[in-house]
Amino acid sequence: MNICFWFAVLAIAAVEPPDGNALLARVDANIGSNGKVIVSEMIIQGRRGGRSVRTMSWVSGTDRAFTEYLAPERERGTKMLKLGDRLWTYSPQSDRTISISGHMLRQSVAGSDLSYEDMMEDPKLTNLYSAEVVGPDSVGDRPAWLLELKARAEGVAYQRRRLWVDRERDLILREERLSAAGRLLKTMEVLSVGRYEGRWLADRAVFRDALREGGGTEIRIDSIAFDVVIPEHIFSTASLRR
Repeated sequence: MNICFWFAVLAIAAVEPPDGNALLARVDANIGSNGKVIVSEMIIQGRRGGRSVRTMSWVSGTDRAFTEYLAPERERGTKMLKLGDRLWTYSPQSDRTISISGHMLRQSVAGSDLSYEDMMEDPKLTNLYSAEVVGPDSVGDRPAWLLELKARAEGVAYQRRRLWVDRERDLILREERLSAAGRLLKTMEVLSVGRYEGRWLADRAVFRDALREGGGTEIRIDSIAFDVVIPEHIFSTASLRR
């Protein structure tokens, strides 16, 4: 066995682990912003082949978000609005606005591995979970901390999570979402990262629903802008039909 490998292992083990909640707060701060605008593509690999959906999203804080589909043409103009714990969708094909609630939140978004419940989740993980560092680990060639998260309340969609957080960049590299009993429900794996306005962010990641067939759903970030002043009228139900 290569002696350099063992020196590397010992060096990793010797590093004092951080406080779990403090590390999770740094993860939140890295992605957080008062207002941000994101253009992204969702590539869905289902049982019957692949398809992609391109969207533009406006996000304000942790409780307001507006998303519009840009492509494909047949779905262009589809919109979603999140205000606190309420979610609406608008379809230009039917010219209908629907309130998504209850069991409907567990339905897939556009046939992807993500649900409306995932879209509704508070993006600030420290609001939902307490965290403990299990120990050092790695993802590919990146040293990481393995975090165990436990939900602070029963109503959280995923009662437990495991996060592999890049030690230098406060960035989640891999994730497992689990039930209270420990059943694996979903996974996320970062495929590539980029530097955006001084932050390291995942610009390609694949989500997989462990309870369904298919090749997963890849999210690709085309652009992201932080600390954007977003007009108030965007976060209104009237915007859905504009």
